[in-house]
Amino acid sequence: MKILQHTKQFLFAACAFLLFNISAYSQDIIHQARAGFDVFRADIPHGKIDTITYQSKTVGNTRRALIYTPPGYSKSKKYPVLYLLHGIGGDEKEWYNGASPQVILDNLYADGKIVPMIVVLPNGRAIKDDRATGNIMAPDKVQGFAVFEKDLLNDLIPFIDSKYRVYTDKDHRAVAGLSMGGGQSLNFGLGNLDVFSWVGGFSSAPNTKKPEELLPNPDAAKSKLKLLWISCGSSDGLIAFSKRTHDYLAEKGVPHIYYIEPGVHNFKVWKNGLYMFSQLLFKPVDVSTFPQYSYKEIGLPAPTNIPGVKYPQIFPDNTVFFRVKAPEAKSVQIDLLKKYPMTKDTGGYWTLTTDPIVLGFHYYSLIIDDVAVADPSSQTFYGMGRMASGIDIPDPEGDFYTTKDVPHGEVRSVNYYSNITKAWRRANVYTPPGYDTQTDKRYPVLYLQHGSGEDETGWPTQGKMNFILDNLIAGKQATPMIVVMDRGYATDPTQPVPTNAPGMSMAGNVFPDVLVKEIIPMIDAKFRTLTSRDNRAMAGLSMGGFQTFQTTMTNLDKFAYVGGFSGAAFMQPGTDIAKMYNGVFADANAFNQKLKVLYLSVGTTEPERMQTTVKGFHEALEKAGIKHVFYQSPGTAHEWQSWRRSLNQFATLIFKN
Repeated sequence: MKILQHTKQFLFAACAFLLFNISAYSQDIIHQARAGFDVFRADIPHGKIDTITYQSKTVGNTRRALIYTPPGYSKSKKYPVLYLLHGIGGDEKEWYNGASPQVILDNLYADGKIVPMIVVLPNGRAIKDDRATGNIMAPDKVQGFAVFEKDLLNDLIPFIDSKYRVYTDKDHRAVAGLSMGGGQSLNFGLGNLDVFSWVGGFSSAPNTKKPEELLPNPDAAKSKLKLLWISCGSSDGLIAFSKRTHDYLAEKGVPHIYYIEPGVHNFKVWKNGLYMFSQLLFKPVDVSTFPQYSYKEIGLPAPTNIPGVKYPQIFPDNTVFFRVKAPEAKSVQIDLLKKYPMTKDTGGYWTLTTDPIVLGFHYYSLIIDDVAVADPSSQTFYGMGRMASGIDIPDPEGDFYTTKDVPHGEVRSVNYYSNITKAWRRANVYTPPGYDTQTDKRYPVLYLQHGSGEDETGWPTQGKMNFILDNLIAGKQATPMIVVMDRGYATDPTQPVPTNAPGMSMAGNVFPDVLVKEIIPMIDAKFRTLTSRDNRAMAGLSMGGFQTFQTTMTNLDKFAYVGGFSGAAFMQPGTDIAKMYNGVFADANAFNQKLKVLYLSVGTTEPERMQTTVKGFHEALEKAGIKHVFYQSPGTAHEWQSWRRSLNQFATLIFKN
């Protein structure tokens, strides 16, 4: 009974071990290589690449090959083997010189994306003088590529099996190659299904056998192959050979991956072939995923890049790849929501891939040797209290702020002198489509404020408010309106600035007075506005939201619509809402009759402090019986996507008769 019990325990443990190892290398969809996949990384474990020699009875001499052993190679464990073949003009060093496969594999290994494997890079020209010199198309040299099949099967594989700790069964052996080597791989791999279970051809050359000769028994391939990979560049002159093989396999129902990517007959395509193929090797295979392998543009230049600049690039998972040239720098970081250290390559370029970044617009900086600077590859935006770089992560549901073929309004700059601040100031003013042609028409006005560290350029540039309004007006979802955006900082030079005043760095800020006493009269005088309070609204984001409440709650005779996006009232814990703003909320019925729309919003992933402030105010309003709209922007933080969505909603609620 004890023996039986121990046997059961052993079997359970063995099954658990196998399940763990299979799940550890489960097969996901492998995507096109990202920029930087082939860049040497000094801070990871590295494999070793050596030259070996072996006796070839087929050729009758000693032959050479390169061999890659993975990081941490140990003679106490066994490894699968990939035989990686070169093209007609190369030799055993072609992959090494043209692609640095050891770098690609080391990086993949460090990222946990490949099974540790040995890679053998032989000379596929099986003749005594196997150098890639002279007329490489000479008949004897070309014939040497066919003879290599015997050398591979009878000499090289037995040598590797005897000298290295490798699995010797077919399910742990793969063959792949480029160009002529791709043809060899298909010919030898599919012709020896008892030797290879994993076969890959990258841009296979004309030496590839006709499909009917290559695979006369498709059913055998279906049962014996683990993976058949065929890839090529879409502009490769040899693509017909890959396509005819694919067409035959598809007709016969043989599972395979056929991957066509932009490119020609070069290492750009072949390196990606190795990158993708190697990640599939020696893992559980799900053939149902094979049809999903079609090229998709993976890394796209950020829309905020200056024209013609490739980096930074945004990937489908919203990670961002940065590449910066700073050969003399000692350290470079990207400050994008957090600080990321970059890695330097031998060409003086620093690279990194960020964590997934939340949707929408974000400011960022380069930090070079501890000095924060703007990225020369990016457009600059006024934010963070200075000109900064910015990146806009596309929102699949962001159609509402894209430029469309609809009538467009204009954003114009208006300079005016402020008697309060004793300085010239500037407002940006959006006028709706038709403003300059329908000269007998007057419009309601929305005063729209930016956040801390920004200015009057924020909403039309980062916020894309003009496109939001254009699209809403075109869809008859919003009333045509004028929108005024001014700088939310204003001080009276004749008054001292308090040093201990509470709240959001707005101590001494007289902007509410500037708005009510100077901006509104100036706008009403310069533009065709409807001047009653029922045709005037104010909203703002973050600091601008707090300013909105500070301004409107003490001037309800001038505003009928109020919106706070990630910013509302300064409400300390325990504050009685009925006593705020001189008791404006004390009589809920009177307030509800006077204010037509009160709107609050916050992103669901904003900092806890902001969530607590806005939600707390919302709950206090509810308890006091104050009618209002409360919107939570799903999945967005304290950033422009929350505020774009808020404006898109708020604009549809105001100026409705």
